[in-house]
Amino acid sequence: MISAIRMARMPEANKLDLKAMLIDELGSILAARPDLPVVKLADEAHDNWTFFDHAIPFGAEAIDFFHAAEHLGAALAAAYGDGTRQTRRRFEDLRDALLDKPDGAKQVIQALTYLRSKHPRTKRIADTLEYFRTNRHRMNYFELREMGMPIGSGAVEAACKTLVAQRMKQSGMRWGMLGGQAILTIRGWTQSERFDHAWAIVAAKYRVEVTVLDNVRAFPSRETARSTSV
Repeated sequence: MISAIRMARMPEANKLDLKAMLIDELGSILAARPDLPVVKLADEAHDNWTFFDHAIPFGAEAIDFFHAAEHLGAALAAAYGDGTRQTRRRFEDLRDALLDKPDGAKQVIQALTYLRSKHPRTKRIADTLEYFRTNRHRMNYFELREMGMPIGSGAVEAACKTLVAQRMKQSGMRWGMLGGQAILTIRGWTQSERFDHAWAIVAAKYRVEVTVLDNVRAFPSRETARSTSV
């Protein structure tokens, strides 16, 4: 990763401000470098992909590979038992196929289809099969890696910890919307190596005229007041 722009918002309905910030950042980057490819990478949350489809209709799409692998591992554990040798072996085989083979998702779907036929009452397997079928077009990991594109959202997960959790979730802390957002905004500037530039913009806008009074006399110190009273 060459650089990262990190931003965070206090809890808000539908993440509207965060989405607007993301669109503004992407627009400014592509205005300067229209040749850069775009990859939309997120977990399977429906709101994420609804936003991407409407606001960023171009670029490749990818479900975070490690989330996909977690779903696969849970389904296999439901079939073969949690932590068993067969679960580990099948997980490694199917995970590698998903990662390293063109249309590896097809092989995973075939395996899950077979498991559902063997365990028709196991909801975990049925849900995982539906998950892979729904998101198959976002699981072209082999092609993305061939192009040097990311397939995991580890940088985002790390930002959740370093930008938010380490500062905002210490023992006994409570935050209001305004105070919490002030902290998050400044930490976002710092971790994006933008603090000096951002602070210069803020300082240029928020200025207050100060009137200096004439004939200002300082209050006497305690030592001076004590000696005078004696």
